[in-house]
Amino acid sequence: MLTPGSTIGPGSTIGIVGGGQLGRMLAMAAARLGYRIAVLEPQEDCPAAQVANRQIVAAYDDPAALAELASISAVVTYEFENVPVEAAEALAARVPVLPPPRALEVSQDRLVEKQFLNGIDIATAPFLAVDGDAGLASALQAFGGSGVLKTRRMGYDGKGQRVFRNMLTGGYAGVFEAMGSVPLILEGLISFEREISVIGARGADGKVKTYAPAENVHRDGILRSSTVPAAIAPVTATAARDATAAILEALGYVGVIGVEFFVLDDGSLLANEMAPRVHNSGHWTEAACTVSQFEQHIRAVAGLPLGETRRHSDCVMENLIGDDVALMPQLVAEPDVMVHLYGKAQARPGRKMGHFTRLKDMVAD
Repeated sequence: MLTPGSTIGPGSTIGIVGGGQLGRMLAMAAARLGYRIAVLEPQEDCPAAQVANRQIVAAYDDPAALAELASISAVVTYEFENVPVEAAEALAARVPVLPPPRALEVSQDRLVEKQFLNGIDIATAPFLAVDGDAGLASALQAFGGSGVLKTRRMGYDGKGQRVFRNMLTGGYAGVFEAMGSVPLILEGLISFEREISVIGARGADGKVKTYAPAENVHRDGILRSSTVPAAIAPVTATAARDATAAILEALGYVGVIGVEFFVLDDGSLLANEMAPRVHNSGHWTEAACTVSQFEQHIRAVAGLPLGETRRHSDCVMENLIGDDVALMPQLVAEPDVMVHLYGKAQARPGRKMGHFTRLKDMVAD
């Protein structure tokens, strides 16, 4: 494990488990700082491999591939939260793995995650575990017939979810089987004013830095845009940043994390979920800050000092979903717009093909 004052020098290899667009942007940031990148990803010619030095084409839990990645890497990180914990622990027995596998363990199970957050005095929506139709009936009764039913594990961009409204009298027989007969969690429906997220980082020396909260808009469970600054009171922004720092400290975290919050009408917060990695709602930092979330993550896992998180511009980041990627030629013709495409060969409905960030003159928070 990296210790305060220790660093991984330029020319060293950083291993990344996962080869999607987040791995791609991490690899690009690492290259700017002089590091080499090795990616473990079963899909050949994945987005990250297109800009990395080496790809190991194998399953994430392949023992030989994990041993190979550990043997060539000075440190290993990951770009998505569904990396098998056992794989991360196997790597950690050979090479530092950052963020620590404990962060994966907490974030991979929505019930464990909410229990963890409540345990460090961070409020969430009410929740109950659901292990069958009878359990769903009981949970809905407790929540007045309404709630959001989610798979406890896996699921992203709105997948593995089902919303119930006014269902006190039944109508949910067979739902457990329809959702795969896997452990579920019912979360109470919350009336909230807006959604925000905070990107935070903790270095090997224990220092924490956070970026300004972004205001997020989702459609069909997929993030569409992130606007900075968020339309929230300064006290709410401070509370969100403080909660993010508390999570980083409680996990002994090293690296970048994304934490999503609901903002209630009175300005108070409920934590929604955390992602132990760089986060889609932090892509704006690539265009509006000197040090992006991607460079910040590389700095942290390499033992370098964290960079400044101040922004030089206000901005709106928008995802390019599916055929939206065809807008690229007109977007690059606009002033003050940064476009980033992910190198994916085929556009499909609901697939993130890239993003763009439109910069604006800065207004004080």
